[in-house]
Amino acid sequence: MDGIGLLTFQFVILAVMLVGLFGLLTVIIPGLVIIWVAALVYGLVTGFTWTTGIIFMVITLLMAAGSIVDNLLMGANARQTGASWLSIGVSLVAGFVGSLVWPPFGGLLVALVALFAVEYFRLKDVQQAWASTRSMAVGCGWAVVLRLAAGALMIGLWMIWAWAL
Repeated sequence: MDGIGLLTFQFVILAVMLVGLFGLLTVIIPGLVIIWVAALVYGLVTGFTWTTGIIFMVITLLMAAGSIVDNLLMGANARQTGASWLSIGVSLVAGFVGSLVWPPFGGLLVALVALFAVEYFRLKDVQQAWASTRSMAVGCGWAVVLRLAAGALMIGLWMIWAWAL
């Protein structure tokens, strides 16, 4: 690939990665996976070396960790305030369905409403149900921050790979 062609290809890959990064603000777009696939395509087209293979492995680990962190943080925060595993499970399933029906933020809203409803039905205590719901929302906020950090780090590693190695 000549200089102009490679540079054009790199900017297309970067554009796809930035779409993935901004997609992390929604529940339905798997932004980290989009960034990872873009890095994979870049590696397959340009070839892997020992060094770029290690960078791609780190990108892969960041994608995997970032992809599960949201569910763990949301569930862990809700659990700390006493939410049951059943409530958390119903909330996560409802959130997934809500993200398909009302993207981009319907999943989050439906997940929180579902958690509140199940906790209220289970405990008959509005304050405790609200505490669990608020805690899950805080966990979701931290998950977004961590996913954005992981996505930015993935893109930064790819930029080192593409332009410094």
